[in-house]
Amino acid sequence: MTLPLRQVVFWLHLTAGVVAGAVVLVMSVTGVLLAYEEQLVAWAERGAHAAAVPPGAERRTLATLVARAAATVPDAEPSAVLVEAESAAPVRVAFGRGRAVLVEPFTGRVLGEGAQDLRAALRTVTAWHRWLGQTDEGRDVGRAITGACNLAFLVLIVSGLYLWVPRRWNRRQVRNVAWFRGGLAAKARDFNWHNVLGLWSALPLLAVVASGVVISYPWAGDLVYRLVGEEPPAARGRGPERGRSGGGPPGGDAEAASDPAVRLAALDTAFAAAVGHAGGWRTITVELPEGGAETVAVSVARGGRGRPDLRERLVVDPRTARVVDTETFADQSRGRRVRSWLRWIHTGEAGGVAGQTIAAVASAAAVVLVWTGIALAWRRLIPRRRIRTTAPSGGRAADALGDP
Repeated sequence: MTLPLRQVVFWLHLTAGVVAGAVVLVMSVTGVLLAYEEQLVAWAERGAHAAAVPPGAERRTLATLVARAAATVPDAEPSAVLVEAESAAPVRVAFGRGRAVLVEPFTGRVLGEGAQDLRAALRTVTAWHRWLGQTDEGRDVGRAITGACNLAFLVLIVSGLYLWVPRRWNRRQVRNVAWFRGGLAAKARDFNWHNVLGLWSALPLLAVVASGVVISYPWAGDLVYRLVGEEPPAARGRGPERGRSGGGPPGGDAEAASDPAVRLAALDTAFAAAVGHAGGWRTITVELPEGGAETVAVSVARGGRGRPDLRERLVVDPRTARVVDTETFADQSRGRRVRSWLRWIHTGEAGGVAGQTIAAVASAAAVVLVWTGIALAWRRLIPRRRIRTTAPSGGRAADALGDP
């Protein structure tokens, strides 16, 4: 006997929800907590370190600021320095991934590592969102689980949209599944909430979850390139960064370029070249050149981090202070441009604060969807035992209670 399509889709929906529900709940809750991550950190650090520019003061060189920051972190090497267009904003000196020291640009005073407690808390939330809180070798297992459950979530969204379509199109049927109703019993209320929130959050959740699948799986990333008519990149591993060179400059300059003082001086040369090249910049990030490198890599952002179309990559020759190579968003292939957007569609940051808010509300709706979905599945799969009251020989339960 062949099952009707709607019944097949229903059981697929229910099974995917039961299997992946707990992990989807974790990813949804952490997604809400991470919705305004950038703004929270910026507010915490700016509020603690905002300072007026001293009258007649001049900015310290980047070499000086990086050297002072490095003196407070003897166990790590500085890797990059980020400068904001706002003059009073502290300069951020990065030491690898996830660690940075703030320095006042005019006084050179080291401000410490910023909102460390907040950043640590957000890193913990991120670890749960990506790897279910696993560390080191356990991250591979956590990533595999969250990736699979995110894929199941995509199945839930698509199948849920199909199941939402009323069998009869009339005002009463549509209203029952499209808007909240009051005065309902628990089961009817859960069904109503599940349908209403599923309908109104389906499109933003589809964008968030589908982009998450692309982030999780190489085959999904390759599919993006193929959908726009391009071959996926052959090498998926991380290659050498633009602007870095494995070999030293010609002649006897290799030893000089390896000197820490020379490397730090290259930061100011590269920064000045970037400022002259890029107008209307919001942030400029200069990477500390590796020992013996011929060039310095610089990233210029004219918007928030969720706007890859407003970013430009420069390669500067510190010996001549010339920009020798550039890469804008328009220079990238269509597949790479789409791939760049998907990262920020996943967080909502592609749409600015409005996009982040939509993603946060959709994630909050997903929390309720999981809760109501599990409740509905529990009632279906594990029905309550009906308690029967056995009446005396008269056959009426009321008689046992003494009713006339």
